[in-house]
Amino acid sequence: MPDGTAPVVEVRDADWSRDADTLRDIRHRVFVVEQAVPADIECDGLDPDCVHVLALVNRDPVGTGRLLPTGKIGRLAVLPASRRHGIGARMLDRLVAIARERALPAVYLHAQVHALPFYAARGFVPDGPEFD
Repeated sequence: MPDGTAPVVEVRDADWSRDADTLRDIRHRVFVVEQAVPADIECDGLDPDCVHVLALVNRDPVGTGRLLPTGKIGRLAVLPASRRHGIGARMLDRLVAIARERALPAVYLHAQVHALPFYAARGFVPDGPEFD
């Protein structure tokens, strides 16, 4: 920051009914605009049934992720300017903690190939063939 103070990073549980527009905006910018994922694939209709987290830097929303009732973690997204600062790891840790709090037997996810090292560093192990 210009004044020399460190940015304030917060990862909090989100409320879909309150935070949906913010969560959708982050995901749209990362998945649809940046990565060219078709919007109809990104918006799958499962969000109301999920638990969501929201990452903020100095109160500005920069990241999100979700946990489905099945234990699947997904839609983990951090805006480009906020990457490589541990925000994704903090969101992933919170989603895993939520799964434990809910006594889910396991968590799993589908990862883009370029993200495999990120997930491997947090104990996830690739399983199954690569898919589109």
